[in-house]
Amino acid sequence: MLDFTSPSEPEDEGVGAAAAALASDQDFAADAEILDAYSRAVTSVADAVGPAVLRVETRSAGGRPGSTRPAGTGSGVTIAPDGLVLTNCHVVEGAKDIRLLDTEGRVMEARIIGVDPDTDLALLRAGAVRDLPHAPLGDSKALRRGQLVVAIGNPLGFESTVTAGVISALGRSLRARNGRLIEDVIQTDAALNPGNSGGPLVSSRGEVIGINTAVIRGAQGICFAVAANTAQFVLSELIQHGRVRRGYIGVSGQTVEVPRRHARFAGIDNATGAMVSGLEANGPAAKAGLMSFDIIVRADGVAVTGVDDLIRLLNSERIGRAITIDVLRRGTLRSFDVTPLERPALKAA
Repeated sequence: MLDFTSPSEPEDEGVGAAAAALASDQDFAADAEILDAYSRAVTSVADAVGPAVLRVETRSAGGRPGSTRPAGTGSGVTIAPDGLVLTNCHVVEGAKDIRLLDTEGRVMEARIIGVDPDTDLALLRAGAVRDLPHAPLGDSKALRRGQLVVAIGNPLGFESTVTAGVISALGRSLRARNGRLIEDVIQTDAALNPGNSGGPLVSSRGEVIGINTAVIRGAQGICFAVAANTAQFVLSELIQHGRVRRGYIGVSGQTVEVPRRHARFAGIDNATGAMVSGLEANGPAAKAGLMSFDIIVRADGVAVTGVDDLIRLLNSERIGRAITIDVLRRGTLRSFDVTPLERPALKAA
């Protein structure tokens, strides 16, 4: 009797095992290539931008006349070869003397060109050194969630520390130390610690797309950076004017609910508005006829749902230009033409 049992079955098992091993090797090689690409991206950013990152050391006035004492440290990033350095306002706040240390060990004295507490940004000028390594500002509007980012700084005194992560969210809002809302903030899970403040958040293309500014204490992986486009605006204002110009109308206020029947009667959609709780004597709003307890619901054709909206709308473009402000007064919608003035430094809008 002929035996048709295939003698090749053990060989087939061997071929299958070899194929599985080959596939495993290919998967490992693919994973290694991905990891290598990630590593190359991070290292190239660190190599390109790292030399532009500075340690910022400040000294404040001491107890005796003319004396100083250490105040704190932070980070900064050089954005122009002539020594323009961006950092956080809170890093240099109250500083009498500022010095910068680069990755080559050079020490430079610095002076403040201008600060903007509303965005927690400050612009410094490094003295006596030129042709400094610098990093370009990128377009933060082109960012996407999940995009790779690298943070470089000096956390807790550990110089030139590099951490990597992704963009967790875009368009966040964050309270500055003076209570005002910083708009268009970038959220990232790249690890930040005290001392990272003022350092750059960098894209894989080596562009500074944010200035690291805050962490949520007690949380992990929730860190924030002021977007590069905001920094570019502040930079331009500080260079041209030494300050960031914003408008004000001479009111203090609070966010309140708009009674539904009043909104329906006035033909508006506001569930909330900005109630005037105080008026500056002879200020723009008082001169225009606004009164305490008026609820501002629209300014220059844009809905106002609270104090933050009103502050946001009073930008430099509206300084000196009459705008129409719509208010609810005893349930009736009324309109007033108000001309915002430039807001004095550190005063409320």
